[in-house]
Formats: sequence, C-alpha cells, structure tokens
Amino acid sequence: MTDTELWWLTLGLGLVVAVVAWILLHILYRAVKRIDENVSSAWQTATELAANTATTWMLAAAPKAVAELDEELQRHHRFLSGRER
Repeated sequence: MTDTELWWLTLGLGLVVAVVAWILLHILYRAVKRIDENVSSAWQTATELAANTATTWMLAAAPKAVAELDEELQRHHRFLSGRER
C-alpha cells in the first residue's frame, strides 16, 4: 500500500468512527432527554401531592368540629322553632 492509500484508509476509518460516535451520542442524548422529562413529571406530581396532603393532619380534629357544629345547629333550630326563648 502506498502512503496515499494509507491516508485515504485512515480518513475513511476516522469518518466511520466519527459517524458511529455521533450516533451513540445522539442515542445517549435522547435517553437523557427522556429521563429528564420523566423526572420533571415525577417532580410535578410529587409537588401537587405535597400541596394536596399538607393539611391532612387536621383531619383528626374533624369529628370534634362536626359535633360542635351539630350542637350549634340544634341550638339554632330550637331557638328558631320557639322551643327556647
């Protein structure tokens, strides 16, 4: 093989390696982009879940509040119906 043929062979192999590297990098880029989109979606879901459950600790007080409201409503009903004056 002559020097010129070796140079052409080297350039051809370099081109093949560059194309393969570009393809692999593009595949990696797409995978990272999908991961980023999924993480963003999970973060959004977690943020909404946290906002929706931030006050669940107050549910324990709900039965007492309902009972107090019921007592108050019964007092109003008795007063308005004339049984208590």
